[in-house]
Amino acid sequence: MSDALETQIRQCYGELSAAEKKLADVLVARRKDLLSYSATELAELAGVSKASAARFFRRLGHADFNAFRRSLREQVSEQSPLFLLEHAGLPRAAKGGSTALAALQAHVALDSSRLAALPEQLSARALEVAMTELAGARRVWVVGYRNSFMLAFYANALLSQVRPEVYLLNEQAGKDAELIAEIDGKDVLLAVDFRRRTRRLKGVVTLAREAGAKLILLSDAPVSALAPDADALLRCSHHGGQVFDSYVAAVSLVNYLAGAMAGRARKSSRARMARVERAHEVLADLEA
Repeated sequence: MSDALETQIRQCYGELSAAEKKLADVLVARRKDLLSYSATELAELAGVSKASAARFFRRLGHADFNAFRRSLREQVSEQSPLFLLEHAGLPRAAKGGSTALAALQAHVALDSSRLAALPEQLSARALEVAMTELAGARRVWVVGYRNSFMLAFYANALLSQVRPEVYLLNEQAGKDAELIAEIDGKDVLLAVDFRRRTRRLKGVVTLAREAGAKLILLSDAPVSALAPDADALLRCSHHGGQVFDSYVAAVSLVNYLAGAMAGRARKSSRARMARVERAHEVLADLEA
């Protein structure tokens, strides 16, 4: 479900009948997987009649459920780089007399605005919970797929320097299940959930929560269906009509979290970082 559709539902929610509200609640709850349901299945999940479902989809501006599904498919396709390549305002050196440098300046300005908006998207409580749980957990497990893997890898790299027992769950030689089975109630899962999403992440989150682990979610929520399960939700909006989404704000937030943790536990972090540096010296694996 897109932000626009969820907003549309919430705006008209007060005008809906009791049956229509039940169906609206199902659509919001199942927003990530709507394309996999038929009209009959959605009506059954909501406990309403097919006639009530038909009226609801007409209220949303669609002739019938099939028209609603076509609209959803178009919205999904609009998330792809291929769609944005055809429709986004691409920075072309010759267009409107612009130079490549001017186009780059506009690109940097857009990323700067994302960074400036980051504090407004976060709550002080979410930051406090995230840092407390990441610092106090016995083990920290980090996971993210597709583009989210880049951020998961970076978070794992930084957190590993300031605290022990930080593990990246992604594709560990096919031993994902064995590693996930190690998660327990003393652990924290840091899950990175940016579009375009995979179904796999929800399974990992479900298993970690069943084991009693805390969940820190780094996401472009409220789109994320995982948000209700999170102990701390760290939102980094990265959309903006470009061919590829920007992760500048998310990278900055990960950097901040690791640095803030090191500052809070300065003695233990310093001791660990000193051991890491000693290991590099003995291994002679880094250029001077």
